[in-house]
Amino acid sequence: MPIPVIDQLMHADLARRAKNRVAARAYPQVYRLRSLITRLNPDERAKTFAARAHERGLGNVELYYWYHTVDLGQGLVTPGLHDYRRSLDEFHFPADMTGMTVLDVGSATGFFSFEFERRGAQVVSVELPSLAHVDRFPYQDATQTRGKIAAMTAGHSAYTRESFEEVFHRASSEDFYHYFMDGPFQFCHKVLASRVERRYASIYDLPRTDLGMSEFDLVFLGDLLLHTMHPLNALAAVAPLCQGTLVISQHMPANFGSRPAVLYVGGEIGFDHSTWWYPNLACFQQLLRKLGFQSVEVVGHNSGVSLPSGNYYDRPVLHAVR
Repeated sequence: MPIPVIDQLMHADLARRAKNRVAARAYPQVYRLRSLITRLNPDERAKTFAARAHERGLGNVELYYWYHTVDLGQGLVTPGLHDYRRSLDEFHFPADMTGMTVLDVGSATGFFSFEFERRGAQVVSVELPSLAHVDRFPYQDATQTRGKIAAMTAGHSAYTRESFEEVFHRASSEDFYHYFMDGPFQFCHKVLASRVERRYASIYDLPRTDLGMSEFDLVFLGDLLLHTMHPLNALAAVAPLCQGTLVISQHMPANFGSRPAVLYVGGEIGFDHSTWWYPNLACFQQLLRKLGFQSVEVVGHNSGVSLPSGNYYDRPVLHAVR
């Protein structure tokens, strides 16, 4: 007798959860070793990439921070810390996006913006205007933000940590903004001859920003809301711009059961000073329905290995549909 479809889905979900639990807890050293050996460490990959870019007359990118892995063609691939190429199907974006308008908020190196464009969409990419717009506590200033970003960039650029100290002391906040946020995107944009439109604004200011259009068929938020100190305000700012589907993929804690909750993680985490809140799935579902989305469902799981830690991650992909 055939197994009912719902039972098949439940069994598949249990199998996925079991596999991820084993991958994340039982074999972290295996994932770390794989990231170090088969994919090389970030600074070595950055050195190789910078040398190839220089050989092709594409400029000096030694100080750039590559968040995304982007295939630029002809064997030139950015040394990103996050490679979403293998997990792309889990996001369930339309294969053909011809005629669609897409807003990619917090684009970083631009992997998703360029992918939407490749599928035929008209894309607007949004990034912060400056380091001064990074969310932080009132007592923190732009110098502290600059220092944090410099430390991150130093470990993932073609420079050694020692030589980067000299760069840090003579570079301005505008320089670090270019190395960390805008430069890598603009480099990929130029090499790909992309027509993605770039806008500069914080997520809170989007309703008052000239984006070229007032509504979008699809709005994408990757690992963004966890870096906002006011995620509810951020969601409320984005929601009116989406007339079709809002896609969110980030860590959502599972230790609260079915209760809507938000976990604060901005306290004593030594390695990350820009992550503040983790809303759980129930919280996202309730908030998005209150913001006018009729359907809020998990459609897939974005999983992979983060560099340079080699840590395994498994993030739900949420589709909120009008």
